[in-house]
Amino acid sequence: MKAILLVSHGSREPKARAEIELLARSLEKRSDISIVEPAFLEIESPGIPEGIQRCVDKGAGEIIVLLNFLNSGKHASADIPKIINRAREHHPDVRFRITKPLGRHDVLVDLFLKLINEA
Repeated sequence: MKAILLVSHGSREPKARAEIELLARSLEKRSDISIVEPAFLEIESPGIPEGIQRCVDKGAGEIIVLLNFLNSGKHASADIPKIINRAREHHPDVRFRITKPLGRHDVLVDLFLKLINEA
């Protein structure tokens, strides 16, 4: 069974947490993947290892780590892959895949143009 682990940075702002929760629920409703768990790199919980464990506890054999990061900074290119590699050691029967950061997708230009037009 597949799962999506929606990984965000984390914020002290409650509104940011609510937006991530809403995004996770929207992904759950609109995808064919029934396990969608948010997780945070820092500041908030669950952390990434806890989010992974929640997915595994729900029966995930494959976890798609969905990076909610705009660019390929240190968190997206080093910190999170390091955490996922440790998770692979703890969960050898689980397949992990990590998405590219949002800024590396062509559709982002279209989204930015839409935002500019709406401003």
